Amino acid sequence: MAKRVETDLFMAATMAANGAAVSARNGGLVVGVDEAGRGPLAGPVVAAAVVLGAQPPEGLADSKVLSGARRAKLEPLICASCHWALGIAEVEEIDRLNIFAATMLAMTRAVAALERQLVGSAIHMALIDGNITPAKHCAEWRWQARAIVKGDATEPCISAASILAKEHRDRLMRAAAAEFPHYGWERNAGYGTAEHLAALRQHGASPHHRRSFAPVAAVIG
Repeated sequence: MAKRVETDLFMAATMAANGAAVSARNGGLVVGVDEAGRGPLAGPVVAAAVVLGAQPPEGLADSKVLSGARRAKLEPLICASCHWALGIAEVEEIDRLNIFAATMLAMTRAVAALERQLVGSAIHMALIDGNITPAKHCAEWRWQARAIVKGDATEPCISAASILAKEHRDRLMRAAAAEFPHYGWERNAGYGTAEHLAALRQHGASPHHRRSFAPVAAVIG
């Protein structure tokens, strides 16, 4: 993964120029937030924030239950019809802060990046997949938030965020695999599979490995 000039580098896009309305409740926008990459031994954690358009794609669901082909088809449809942004916490931040804090930071960066695109519109609520929100866990978080367990399966805006986060992170790991081919990241996305662990023992840790994670720490001593 190439070094970023700014640690909060994000990708964002405004809605297609068809004047479609965005999802709103009580006069403000509702943002779905999810992450990809808390568990892997290598690579960043990526969060996405999405405000659905008036005509979001059909078939939104938890990215984990969708095939790779289906996610790949949905991703450009989400990007074309919704407001969205990504937030990334790099490996160095994961090791320095811990994975929980880095995940909260990535989510905060995603929502902040999205807010910068929503000129003249207020975020009413951020719906966070899981049982905890970045509120009180990230100093930069400033929005009302609600955690929804399995929200990626029940809230379409979170489903959309889960798809964007996973697709973007998978691309990052495929790019890293081209540079460090031993670990099979194009197949395992950095998770601790038998293939990855065997390569880690044989070749040692790469710059993309999370040294604060026990299997990596055991190898580097």
